[in-house]
Amino acid sequence: MKRSIRALVVALGVCAAAANAQTAPASGGPQGANIFEVAKEQVERQKTQPLNNAPVWREVNSGKVHTTTDRGPEAGVLIQSEGEAWRQLRPPLYSAGGALVAGVVVLLALYYLVRGPIRTSAPFTGKKIERFTPAQRIVHWTMAITFILLGVTGLILTFGKFVLLPVIGYTLFGWLASVAKNLHNFISPVFLVSIPVAIIVYLRDNLPTAQDMRWLASLGGLLNRGEAMPAARFSGAQKMYFYGLVCFLSVVSMLSGLLMLFPNYFELARAQMQLANTVHLISGILAIAMALPHIYLGTIGNVGAYEGMREGYVDETWAKEHHRLWYDDVMAGRARGAPGASASATPVPPAGAVAPGHSD
Repeated sequence: MKRSIRALVVALGVCAAAANAQTAPASGGPQGANIFEVAKEQVERQKTQPLNNAPVWREVNSGKVHTTTDRGPEAGVLIQSEGEAWRQLRPPLYSAGGALVAGVVVLLALYYLVRGPIRTSAPFTGKKIERFTPAQRIVHWTMAITFILLGVTGLILTFGKFVLLPVIGYTLFGWLASVAKNLHNFISPVFLVSIPVAIIVYLRDNLPTAQDMRWLASLGGLLNRGEAMPAARFSGAQKMYFYGLVCFLSVVSMLSGLLMLFPNYFELARAQMQLANTVHLISGILAIAMALPHIYLGTIGNVGAYEGMREGYVDETWAKEHHRLWYDDVMAGRARGAPGASASATPVPPAGAVAPGHSD
């Protein structure tokens, strides 16, 4: 058996040497004379150290470009040693990212249990002010729904093997991972289109002002004896979300994901794909962690905020307490959203008077 294996190794080495000797000058790889020396050394080594193929594997792992009929980038490199560094980097990123997302969820749950939902100090009047146009809401919901679907499927693909697989088993997890992968790939183009559209639609009302700096310095009034800090249509915190989440993290996730979806079109090498994958993982985790407080404050965390994006209108009291500067502009006719009575709206007193909220 050993003689047969030895003869096979020697034959492969001689064949590889002959092939490279004929084509090496065109590929930029090792020259023929050197290849024959490696093959000769390997034959001699087999006499004293059977099955010790160290020279062959040193050549394979050298990263040198050899001859191949494949036209792809790095096609002539049999083993890319940098891939091991990328593989070793992923577990720490998984751990840190999972801890970050879980920590944000826990903090929001504790905040809700301790603080409860933010309510206005005065009862709702039933008079509504238009906060978002139908076009603005369509853009927002398109971006929001695709973001949530991409976030959920991304979490399944990233952490499912460690969290879901031990619980639901290989069969169900295999089906779930396949569905998540296809949803992630086919929903992403919609998200890709919605991001630049959202930036164009919402940019004007998110331009920074001096009032935003004052709002942020007082944490929306939390450091001002509980008195709400006046805010424009979007507060300083909301503008930070716009630039950090929408303009930066979402764009980075979008571009890195696009590279991974079409690696052949962009003619990416393996190292570039690994970099895109790492960037996509980091930006995606940070985007999810940053979006969770926004989702919380836009739904159960702030009474009256969700209606603004669902119906387009908010109560006059909510507008006055959360976005006083915008409310004053509406009253003065300087901004769209003239107040009017809503037939379906009735005054809703808050459950227990509390200090005005200072968020969405």
